[in-house]
Amino acid sequence: MKEVENMLKNRKKLMFIVSILLIVGLATYNLVNSYKAKSKNQSTISKGLKETKKDQSKNSKESSLNNIENNKVIKDREFKGEDLKYNNKSVPVLMYHSIDYEKGNELRVPKEVFKEQMGYLKQKGYTTLTLNELYSFFINNKPVPDKSIVITFDDGYKDNFENAYPVLKEFGFNATIFVITSTVDNDKNYLTSKQLKELDADGIDIESHTVNHEQLDKLTYDKQIDTLKDSKEYIEKVLGKSAKYTAYPFGKWNADTIKAVKDAGYSMVFTTASGWSNKNQDIYELHRIYVSANYNIKEFERRITNASYDISSNKIDKNN
Repeated sequence: MKEVENMLKNRKKLMFIVSILLIVGLATYNLVNSYKAKSKNQSTISKGLKETKKDQSKNSKESSLNNIENNKVIKDREFKGEDLKYNNKSVPVLMYHSIDYEKGNELRVPKEVFKEQMGYLKQKGYTTLTLNELYSFFINNKPVPDKSIVITFDDGYKDNFENAYPVLKEFGFNATIFVITSTVDNDKNYLTSKQLKELDADGIDIESHTVNHEQLDKLTYDKQIDTLKDSKEYIEKVLGKSAKYTAYPFGKWNADTIKAVKDAGYSMVFTTASGWSNKNQDIYELHRIYVSANYNIKEFERRITNASYDISSNKIDKNN
């Protein structure tokens, strides 16, 4: 009888131990599953946050590019008043290169001479148009002030930033620099990408002048389209904006060039043909006024106040 009682007591103890083990096992199982679920949720949340940040970064970049373009649209002004002209009239487009001094080099206009010329424009009440405004004037007949003028620089010399830019900034003038893109960050005599960004942000338009300043009429169509597209894409990548305008190196072009600039996506192109720009010229063959270091202020005044200053409208300025 006593043995039976002992057996029952041992059995009860065993069942108690088993019950405890089952309870502990179940608790452990629930705890492990809870941890796994929590880890999975955290992983999902982390992944979601990363995707959200990625989307936000993408949207931020797109928004930034849109803001750049929108800001440029805002800069295209609506001119009102009585002293306006329409596209049956011409507009003088100045063509500079280097703003510096070098004895015997007429392409290098000394800074003090350049400042005198810009001071003249300011004193006489000239409005410096952007290329977008000039394009709208020719194509959409949007009126501009009667005393309108465009300032352009070819090649993209570093002195455009060091010497011309401070003067333009002082007078609040718009201007455009046609850049040889292969020189950027590669030639100490030319502009850097950092300088291009500062100029562009401050209203100085940066546009294409091909990759290596190639004489286009000596190239095949394929090579022409390559240098025009590559320079355009480089500017767009560096500045995050559309590059829509260019100027022919050496002022040379042919039928293939006209096709190439159209195919490359350019809207308006400048030559070195002497004279004021007007809609009767092809939009891809616009004339400009060459500015030489040899000109005094009287000659500068004559060229910008008399649309017929050069009777031979087909004359090509030799220095370009």
